[in-house]
Amino acid sequence: MDLLVRHERSSRVDQPDVVHLSGDVDLATIPRLADALIKAVDSSTGTTPLVVDLDGVVVLDDAALGLLLGAAGRLRTAGRDLVVACTTPTLRHRLARTGFERAVRVIDSISAVG
Repeated sequence: MDLLVRHERSSRVDQPDVVHLSGDVDLATIPRLADALIKAVDSSTGTTPLVVDLDGVVVLDDAALGLLLGAAGRLRTAGRDLVVACTTPTLRHRLARTGFERAVRVIDSISAVG
């Protein structure tokens, strides 16, 4: 399966930008994710977190987790946060098992950002 990426830029300062992902995030699609995260981090403004929506993701490999952690680090340097939205039980379990949730806030829905 391919990876689809959609960056939804908020027109309001108090609303987060959201990067929606769907499909497989694996070795074949990592460059697309890397480009999308760089553009999203560089173009997002304000003080709200950047949200990455994983609800459409089927496969999420270790390299993808590394890219998300790298983006979180870049945002923290700028005084902002990365937040991951995910309701898929298998992905939530993976994020907890790998310790990802200790480094990046994981929420159930985009509306829970605050």
